[in-house]
Amino acid sequence: MKREKVNFIKSSVVPLPISNIDTDQIIPARFLKATDRNGFGDNLFKDWRFDSDDNPENDFPLNSSKYKGTVLLAGENFGCGSSREHAAWALYDYGFRVIIAPSFADIFKENALNNGLLPIVLSQELCDTILNETEQDPSTELEVDLGNQAGRVIGSGEQEYFKINAYKKSCLQNGLDDLDYLIQLRPEIKQYESAKEIIAINEI
Repeated sequence: MKREKVNFIKSSVVPLPISNIDTDQIIPARFLKATDRNGFGDNLFKDWRFDSDDNPENDFPLNSSKYKGTVLLAGENFGCGSSREHAAWALYDYGFRVIIAPSFADIFKENALNNGLLPIVLSQELCDTILNETEQDPSTELEVDLGNQAGRVIGSGEQEYFKINAYKKSCLQNGLDDLDYLIQLRPEIKQYESAKEIIAINEI
C-alpha cells in the first residue's frame, strides 16, 4: 500500500464518541489471517457496522450518509486491547488519515504513526466542542496542520496544539515508513561504512 504524505488536512469529521474502543472492535480477530494490508477497511468495525445477517446498521456513524471525511473523532483510550497492527491498517485502508481523541493506548498510537495515520490528542473540552458542532452541522470542517502541530475548528476558530515525535512527524510529512527512511539514507550509510573501512585498513 503506497503511503500518502500527511501535511495539511482539511476535512469534515466522522464522530465515534465512545471510550475504550479496543482493537478487536476496530478489526475483529477473525479477519487477521491476511498479511497484505489492502482490504482490511472492508471489515473496519465489522461487528458494529453490520448485523448478524451482514446488513448495515443504519444508526452507526460510519454507515450514515451525514458523516464523511478522513478524520475520525473518538473517545478516550482509543485503540486499547491487543497490540495488533491490523487495527491501524483497517483505519487507513478505509480512508481515515487522522484520528482525534482525548487519549490513545500507547501501542496503538505507535502502530498508527508507523502506518501513515496521525493520532492527535486534543483536550476533552475541544473534542466535546468538535462533537457538538459536528452533530449540529455534519459539514463542520477541521484543519489539521502537521507542520505547526495544530488542530483547528474552521467555523469557531478554536485551536489547540498537539505533540508528536519529530522523527515520526518527518516520516508522515514525507510519506515514509521506517524502511523507506533507511533506504533514503543509503548514501550516508555507504559513506560511513567506507570511512570505517579506510580507518580499519590504516590501523593494520
